[in-house]
Amino acid sequence: MIFYRAENIDAGKAVSETLPEVFLARHGETEWSLSGQHTGRTDLPLTARGESRARDLGEKLRGYKFAKVLASPSQRAVRTAELAGFGRLAEIDPDLAEWDYGQYEGRRTVDILVERPDWQLFRDGCPGGESVEQVGERANRVVGRLRALNANSLIFSSGHILRVLAARWLGLEPAGGRCFLLSTASLSVLGYEHNRSEPAIRLWNDVHDPAVSAG
Repeated sequence: MIFYRAENIDAGKAVSETLPEVFLARHGETEWSLSGQHTGRTDLPLTARGESRARDLGEKLRGYKFAKVLASPSQRAVRTAELAGFGRLAEIDPDLAEWDYGQYEGRRTVDILVERPDWQLFRDGCPGGESVEQVGERANRVVGRLRALNANSLIFSSGHILRVLAARWLGLEPAGGRCFLLSTASLSVLGYEHNRSEPAIRLWNDVHDPAVSAG
């Protein structure tokens, strides 16, 4: 698990008044995320635990203000937004759809590697689906729109597209997303260090239980 928290992410929620931030919320657990099956365009619901953890995301986001809330078209992302308390605000953005896995849809990496021992998603893409460059193009469009907004924003989507989005925010190649692991129902924050020429990760893969922290 990757976890990083910038020193002042909790120090005051007015940090973003000068430098905007992009909050990334990965959807809650589904049956396929639990089993490790690639879930691109298959539209699965959340599990009961996934719904519970989506509500926890709402607790973490309590008190924050967002000029724009975006969600993937998938029901798992939309439902997560609803349970977190942002359903009425969320706009569907097709560019936030999860990676199209083509022939690898519904399959586990461990099984694919039996057939292709050297296969890497972030290098090779998927036969009949998207290449990493194509996913990167979608991420570029989202990043461009968010930077033009120049205000705090919140995104509900899936793991691999969010990892590519983070890489592009930082100016890395789309394949750089392989370095940023994301758990279901996690919260991450992209922003800047000193100014807009220094994009940075302010928080990554926060999956702590807000009830435990509050207690």
